[in-house]
Amino acid sequence: MNLTIEPTAAPPELNTTPKPFSVFDGCDYMIEGVLFDLAVQTFNIVVGFPANILVIAVLIRNRHEPSTSDIFLGCLAFMDAYFGLMVPISFLNLFYWKSMKGWYALKFSYGVKDTSGPLFLSCICLDRFVAVVFPIAFSQLKHIKYRICLTLFVLGLTFAYASAKTIGGLPDFEKVFTGEVLATFTWMMICNMSILWALKRSRGAGKDEMHPMKKKAFKIVLSILCIIIFNYLPLVALFPFQDHYSPMAFTCYVQPVGFAFLNISSSIQPLIYLSRLEKIPFLPESLAKKLCCAKKTEADQSPA
Repeated sequence: MNLTIEPTAAPPELNTTPKPFSVFDGCDYMIEGVLFDLAVQTFNIVVGFPANILVIAVLIRNRHEPSTSDIFLGCLAFMDAYFGLMVPISFLNLFYWKSMKGWYALKFSYGVKDTSGPLFLSCICLDRFVAVVFPIAFSQLKHIKYRICLTLFVLGLTFAYASAKTIGGLPDFEKVFTGEVLATFTWMMICNMSILWALKRSRGAGKDEMHPMKKKAFKIVLSILCIIIFNYLPLVALFPFQDHYSPMAFTCYVQPVGFAFLNISSSIQPLIYLSRLEKIPFLPESLAKKLCCAKKTEADQSPA
């Protein structure tokens, strides 16, 4: 869970034992939100981690024919895989080790997830926005160096935020994340709505049907827009009103539930990417045939 509660030690003047770290630290009687977030994290390690590894393998396999946004997809999948890999460590540390060093490592992973997901997804939206809305400019900006520079910039912001979250003690630090989510959510909504509008308009006068490739792109962008709304809208709707909640209610209910919707994107994003592939490599032949047949049947049933 992406909580920012610090395990508190007893005052030095009192001869008492410091309070041991607990998964419910500060929320021992308000655990519903924490349990919800832990359940989502379990789903991420079972489904999200292997899905992200498969996405990385597919991108490496297709490296000779990459798309312009593959570098962003690869970084996003790597960060999500790293976040999923920390889930067993989270359970071990919260229930068995109870180590302060382990807690710092977990806080760093939460910071990476908080920032890398929204920013790299925004980069993907930017890439597609320029490609669809400004195709001439996009043709001049296809060189990989531009995307490498943007990737390094995003990684710098990600690790800076994660380090600050790990150190802790910064006043109103949660509002930094709230501002980031609001900004990236607004940007992604603008990009995707502009892309959908441009694709819809590209049918041309007197044409009832969109070009098959553009129709496919339209469906892809529409699915991404739905994911953005599902994963980020709860945060956008809840976090700006932090001051209206009691500190305990915000920490024990609003934060873990809101972050759970963000965290589940570690599973949804790779699954959506894999579902778009005509053939998923590295899978058993029988399973691959079933998936291909299912996609073909769905395509045949859809109107021309």
